[in-house]
Amino acid sequence: MTQTPYEIIGQDALYNMIDYFYSLVEKDDRINHLFPGDFSETSRKQKQFLTQFLGGPPLYSEEHGHPMLKRRHLDFKISNYERDAWLENMYSAIQHAQLPAGVGDYLFERLRLTANHMVNSEI
Repeated sequence: MTQTPYEIIGQDALYNMIDYFYSLVEKDDRINHLFPGDFSETSRKQKQFLTQFLGGPPLYSEEHGHPMLKRRHLDFKISNYERDAWLENMYSAIQHAQLPAGVGDYLFERLRLTANHMVNSEI
């Protein structure tokens, strides 16, 4: 039986990576204004989403319904600048997590495609 990326990474490593990611975002003036002052709820939702996104239990959908990522992000101006800042912080978090060989690259590529989809402004 093939393991999902979620099973390969494991909940603890994934959650630690997300906590580290938001510690970076909180200090990043390029994008921290897009998030509420308290990052704990945003982090909790990201944990739910990435668990589901990587083949784990559907935690996000069970609590919030279909992710509808593009629609949920329409209230925020996301240009290539914000996307790149988000991806830079995520790349650092993935590297910091020291995920098993190949899994970090896979995760970053999937998130890169998703981040490209979130862009909703040219400026």
